Amino acid sequence: MRPILKSISINLPFGIGGMTIEVSEEQRKAAWALYVELATRVAGVKLEPGMGSAREALTSLHSLFETSRSVLREAGAGAADGPESVGPVAIDVLNKGLRPFLVKWHTRLGDFEAAETSAQREKFGGRALIVIDESRWPDRDQFYEALEENRRKMQVYIDALAQIAGVVGSDT
Repeated sequence: MRPILKSISINLPFGIGGMTIEVSEEQRKAAWALYVELATRVAGVKLEPGMGSAREALTSLHSLFETSRSVLREAGAGAADGPESVGPVAIDVLNKGLRPFLVKWHTRLGDFEAAETSAQREKFGGRALIVIDESRWPDRDQFYEALEENRRKMQVYIDALAQIAGVVGSDT
């Protein structure tokens, strides 16, 4: 049995709910690695409309799948001591929170990009560099609203990771 550093009660977004995590050293380290990745990306930093691009934001969020897999593989089975532990929680956040968001918005943006590319090819043939102007995307404002809603939910998860990692106290 692994030594328990502390027990933390957390509430998580995306319908995951509340739980109490018995924090071991393996879970603390995995939580720290996930915290650093999430807190420094679009998942944890507000992106105002017109800042960056929707495509880059989606790519950054999508990269969290491989990053999380890598962190969890490196942490080993010690990060997954039962369903109320860092490993299963991270997987739930990806599958219940990020995946539905990404599927919806990758599809919508991809459809717009394909239409824009087709229109530019028709207009200019193969002689022009195709540049997608996201400001013309009809769903742009709705995307940024949904991105911010997703970020607020991810912030709840990021804060929970900070507690598990010992970055902040569980009373903050």
